Amino acid sequence: MKRIMLKAKIHRAKITDANIDYEGSIEIDSRLLKAADIFPFEQVQVYDINNGNRFETYVIEGKAGSGIISVNGAAARLVSINDLLIIASYALMDEDEAGNIKPKVIKLDGKNKLQ
Repeated sequence: MKRIMLKAKIHRAKITDANIDYEGSIEIDSRLLKAADIFPFEQVQVYDINNGNRFETYVIEGKAGSGIISVNGAAARLVSINDLLIIASYALMDEDEAGNIKPKVIKLDGKNKLQ
């Protein structure tokens, strides 16, 4: 049996931009991606803490150290700048792997820097 398990989470990321005219995705500072072990173009689920909206998209790598968290495309209608997000990545694994998974969780301060 395979299970879908949490692999990585970025907790309390603050939205710095929302661009409806972009074709889609979420742009995330590359330093944060590296710290959370999330790859560019990886699928993520995004949970808006402020309004409860949830959506999934893929990641685009943002400039290192910029603190950028930009929700793009249609999903930009679901968020507001300065909303706080949880960004989660999941992986499909067998039961042995699932029983030993230790998700990589990073927590951010109010300026999208690692706590």
